[in-house]
Amino acid sequence: MNVGEIDVAPWVPSGEYTAIDKRPLASRVAVRWLGLDGDEHADAEHHGGRDQAVYAYAREDLDWWAAQLGRELRDGIFGENLTLTGMEVNDAVLGERWRVGSALLEVTGPRVPCGVFRNWMGLPGWVRRFTLAERTGAHLRVLEEGDVAAGDPVTVEHRPAQSVTVTESFRAYHGDQDLLRRILALPGHGAKWDTVAERVLRSSA
Repeated sequence: MNVGEIDVAPWVPSGEYTAIDKRPLASRVAVRWLGLDGDEHADAEHHGGRDQAVYAYAREDLDWWAAQLGRELRDGIFGENLTLTGMEVNDAVLGERWRVGSALLEVTGPRVPCGVFRNWMGLPGWVRRFTLAERTGAHLRVLEEGDVAAGDPVTVEHRPAQSVTVTESFRAYHGDQDLLRRILALPGHGAKWDTVAERVLRSSA
């Protein structure tokens, strides 16, 4: 588990504050409706909220990036709250429910890279590179509050049969209209997908 506090960062495009620097916790932490206790979001308009309360990324994907970049990547470096081992996070489907510790979480969509992430990584072209790799990790909403500690198992309690994967939802965000329509047909899809639909589907009208 990783959390971060809002801190001053002059390189943030929209202001001077960010909480992308997440650091591992050694003790058990509560999982609330809006995320892990002690975790903050500087840009509430684009980050956090019920549908992006928790961000999960696979340790295996961090290791892949470490090989690509030629540098070590610690847990939490991508701003993730949960660094998971042994799970294909990008193959999870929207609406999939995970029991993590005593909390119940539901997959809502992919992480979309932004300028803060680019500047944090300090790599020119990082947004494009991250996008092309399609190793986005997953945002989750909290369905049941609870607590979690490092080493707790993650159990998939429900996987909708007609949903789309996190990777496919990322493609929908970037203009795949068929996949986007499938997301819009899902009961309980996040409100952001209606906003995405206005952009993607209207552009083709």
